[in-house]
Amino acid sequence: MHCRSTSVRPQIPVISIVGGKSNSGKTTLLEKLIREAKGRGWKVATLKHDVHGFEMDQPGKDTWRHAQAGADIVAISSPHKIAILESVSEDQPLDEVIARIQGVDVIFTEGYKSGNKPKIEVFRSAVHQELFSKPEELIAIASDISFDNGIPCFGLDDAAGICDLIEEVFGFRGELS
Repeated sequence: MHCRSTSVRPQIPVISIVGGKSNSGKTTLLEKLIREAKGRGWKVATLKHDVHGFEMDQPGKDTWRHAQAGADIVAISSPHKIAILESVSEDQPLDEVIARIQGVDVIFTEGYKSGNKPKIEVFRSAVHQELFSKPEELIAIASDISFDNGIPCFGLDDAAGICDLIEEVFGFRGELS
């Protein structure tokens, strides 16, 4: 009998930062969470969903020219960064995109409102009337008002409290634990 080694990839926690509308403060909260997580020694990945499409290449640059010539994947590498741009025929499922990310302690997503990952909803009373997410989808709310619905609620600036909750919920302390 031959035994084959199968490496099981440890499950990286994926947490979606969501809000009911544009300008709800998702990116601002995410910036604070990233800084706090990095201060705790976590390796952090982010994944932004853009339903409108995006361009990272600049017209006329070499990588842009490679893509214009028909390359399906264009990669660029420097001593400090690597970027890989892949042409796709349709929006890719969240789990397929996440499967490409390795070597981090946590993945934060922004813009995946209907994704199946645990969510932290950003709620600002000046912008929102009610929570966008279903309560069972939420691990926390970041808001300028309090909620009494059994879901942990943090101030919009309380990145430390939210990271404490992430450690508690996902049972880790960073450094690829």
